[in-house]
Amino acid sequence: MLPGMGETAGTPSLTRLADGRLACAWRSSSEGKHEQTTIWFSTRESTGWSEPRPIANREYTAGAIFAHIQRIDSPIIHQHGDLLHLWYAATGVAGHAGQTIIHSLSNNGGLHWTTPARLQTSPFGNNGMLLRAPPIPLDDGGLALPLSQHLFSPHGEWLRLTANGQILEKARMPHDVPSSHPAALALDTNRAIALLQDGTAERLRAVSSDNGGRSWQAIDFPALPNPDSPVALVRLPSGRLLLAGNTAAGRGNLALWIGDANAREWRLARTIESAADGAADFSEPSLLAAPDGWIHLAYNWRRQGIRYMSFSEAWLDGGDQ
Repeated sequence: MLPGMGETAGTPSLTRLADGRLACAWRSSSEGKHEQTTIWFSTRESTGWSEPRPIANREYTAGAIFAHIQRIDSPIIHQHGDLLHLWYAATGVAGHAGQTIIHSLSNNGGLHWTTPARLQTSPFGNNGMLLRAPPIPLDDGGLALPLSQHLFSPHGEWLRLTANGQILEKARMPHDVPSSHPAALALDTNRAIALLQDGTAERLRAVSSDNGGRSWQAIDFPALPNPDSPVALVRLPSGRLLLAGNTAAGRGNLALWIGDANAREWRLARTIESAADGAADFSEPSLLAAPDGWIHLAYNWRRQGIRYMSFSEAWLDGGDQ
């Protein structure tokens, strides 16, 4: 377990810093008359996880963007070259419809951050945007950030960004059913795939692009269950894909699936958590495949804290670690 802060915790995000250390950011809340929400940051040292530091909170965010903010949530951290990016969601008075994406940068591994700023994603006050998956590095040196638009009919979107996070263009991920929270992955230089939640059928849907994300089409995808909860997607050292998410039994079961390199065939590899009590909630996974071959996983554990584990690809195939 990562060191705890606050009464509840969730939405972890993993990245590898420029110096090779593993870092994690997550949201915690302290309940009361005025809920306090904070984004915490910790690094993996030789002695374990460092004491968490706050890197954003509700009051500071509200003052920075001159808006009333009820809560902040869903941090995404990503090291890109010399810059460490932080994106997170800020919710106003209208729930998801009043949610906007905030962006900040650090050039010293998370010690100091630029003043938070709104990501200009929508002509409707940048509202209705949801964030959960990390960005994808692009060949031109920029980034592609998947997110959801929930102001009208829920759907996925793909933002192409500069290296410092400025928006260059945006593409919609169309589907014949309302879908959200895309987890995207580049298959090669031109092709990409994104898995989205279909809350009506409680399963995952998929869209693909063959032109670097400029346009997307719905594609057939195996009927993997999803109880309207976020998933994480990463490429393994062998070229296969790894998917982390909840099973048909709900958020009380967290599992890992392995897919072939083209995401056409999937099999259940490991069950990470399984419990049937009412407080069982093992969700919101974050995956990171490190250059040394180890895979890192962080997830919400019963809304009480963040649990972390690491393993090899051989373990997914039945090995001991």
